[in-house]
Amino acid sequence: MITKELISPKSIVVVGGSEDTHKPGGNVLKNLIDTKFSGNLYVVNPKSEKIQGVVSYPTVEELPQVDLAILAIPASMCVSAVKTLCNKKACKAIIIYSSGFHESSSEGALLEKEIVKIVTKAGASLIGPNCIGVLTPGYSGVFTKPIPRLNPMGADIISGSGATAVFIIEASIELGLTFSSVFSVGNSAQLGVEDILEYLDNTYVHGKSSPVKLLYIESINKPEKLLKHSQSLIKKGAKIAAVKSGYSEAGSRAASSHTGALASPDKAVSALFTKAGIIRCYSRTELVTVASVLMYPKPNGKRMAIITHAGGPAVMLTDVLSANGIDIPEISGPKADALLARLFPGSSVSNPVDFLATGTAVQLSDIIDACEKDFDVDSMAVIFGSPGLTTVYDVYDVLIDKIKKSKKPIYPIMPSVVNVKDEIEHFQNKGGISFPDEVAFGSALAKVLNQKTNPDKFDLPPVDTKMIRSVIDNSSDGYLDPEDVQILLDAAGISRAKEIVAKTETALRKGAKEIGYPLVMKVVGPVYKSDVGGVVLDITDEETLVIEFNRMMKIDQTTAVLIQPMLSGTQIFIGAKREDKFGHLIMCGLGGIFVEALGDVNTSLNPVSKQEASEMIQNLKSYSLIKGSRGQEGVNEFLFSEAIRRVSALCNFAPEIFEMDLNPLLGNSKQVIAVDARIRIEKQIKN
Repeated sequence: MITKELISPKSIVVVGGSEDTHKPGGNVLKNLIDTKFSGNLYVVNPKSEKIQGVVSYPTVEELPQVDLAILAIPASMCVSAVKTLCNKKACKAIIIYSSGFHESSSEGALLEKEIVKIVTKAGASLIGPNCIGVLTPGYSGVFTKPIPRLNPMGADIISGSGATAVFIIEASIELGLTFSSVFSVGNSAQLGVEDILEYLDNTYVHGKSSPVKLLYIESINKPEKLLKHSQSLIKKGAKIAAVKSGYSEAGSRAASSHTGALASPDKAVSALFTKAGIIRCYSRTELVTVASVLMYPKPNGKRMAIITHAGGPAVMLTDVLSANGIDIPEISGPKADALLARLFPGSSVSNPVDFLATGTAVQLSDIIDACEKDFDVDSMAVIFGSPGLTTVYDVYDVLIDKIKKSKKPIYPIMPSVVNVKDEIEHFQNKGGISFPDEVAFGSALAKVLNQKTNPDKFDLPPVDTKMIRSVIDNSSDGYLDPEDVQILLDAAGISRAKEIVAKTETALRKGAKEIGYPLVMKVVGPVYKSDVGGVVLDITDEETLVIEFNRMMKIDQTTAVLIQPMLSGTQIFIGAKREDKFGHLIMCGLGGIFVEALGDVNTSLNPVSKQEASEMIQNLKSYSLIKGSRGQEGVNEFLFSEAIRRVSALCNFAPEIFEMDLNPLLGNSKQVIAVDARIRIEKQIKN
């Protein structure tokens, strides 16, 4: 629960406040004083009656009632202080800077649990411990610097790391990006990133609340809450960008199937972000650049005019935009000629519009007006620096004026961060946000424009839930028998090849007559059948059938042989993997040996909508093979998509499915049929 006292307290006490501004307790007090906190301010410090001019009490017990307490004292002293503050001083918000809690030792973890218990029972909010604090329009409750410019329409940032929050703020100041609030959640003992996001969602009013939310996440503990409130915020008009650190595969556990090998916790994060509508970033620089792009109105399309007085940066920007599907359309015709006549000889308006190093503020104004009224573009990027020979205040004044008045977004790229440092600061003081690097800007813009929106509703195909639950409830952990796999596929409406499992020659011959030649034979037991010689194709006679059966039954771990009709088509793959806390990851790609060899697999978080299933298929690098190329028959995309969604529906009603492989399915223009399937059950689900 986030209390009003955490957001806008009328009184604050710094427990452990000091004269030494090199210490957290001293510097937060200085920040509160310097930013003119309007409420009552107190200090607890037994060594002096006044600290930095603020009345100091020797103990917490002697304080008057107080809304918010900031603790900068040793961990061992925090429990007693919190107990007194919450139970005797009506304190409804606690921020603990101190380390020495669960991040340090088991003893610290016990202290942390005790504090959470006290705070929660009192109906109060707790930020931290092990954090830098909170910054809102009401107060500067952080012990760090710099204190960024606050603006109700600036960005909100929620960070799991205090130091990272500071570095993000520093990087943002260089661009002119302002903030509405900063929350450093530290250990997230009571309130984590997801809880703060919930508060921002519940209090969001479009046009009055911060339009951009930035997240730095080290651990996602409540993915359902993150998904719910991200989708809600975005539906209301907000935009979210996030860094989730720790995405390397170094710590991923071994897997026993194709799906398990391809799935990972980080793929779950990416799938969650995609479904939520969060733009995923991989560095602080990328995060603040994306945030700055999001602060501008979104263009109506992907056609951009590049306006420049320097050729090289314009070429590099053109390259990165073009590589990411952003169009730089050629500008020509009578209106282009009329614009060119107003520029210096040697200029070009073909796009990029190059008005030379000698270009003037008046010429820039003319170019922007032409792009606004006469040319078929949706946005403009203006690259303008200086070799240091003259000032460029007039150019940047034109830019800020046009940015505020233009109906098309204008993105200012100001590369001369040394030569025109004062002019850039002048531009930003007028409310401008600028970009120092054209390639970083171009990559960020592409991420924003290529971000897909997902539907709120997921109408999964109907399945036989009674039959699904019967199989699952009567199964044990581990891989299901082929017969149970067949029942589940049939219950989910997933087309499959007819299969007969034979343990004896008699059953084998009988099954072959029932199915008919040509046949496929596969061992039952080993996971990777091809690796052990456990797959034989195109069996056309009984003699070969029996010889291969006897050979296969001698393969280690083989318990039987499965026979199927020999089918044709493109090999494709659908899989599912349960990732604890996140639910199921649903995957698709080319099948057979190509699954792991190419790694060309797309992933979505369950449940999968029609739109998501289609995009999973169409965004494969091998999509041309799915469509059919060079005379090869393609795969029916509707049936492929339908099979993906039926796997999604199966997992929806059978959360005990831990791993599921349909590999391969054979697809052609008329059918998509599973010819091999494995399902592994684990009934213990971690939340």
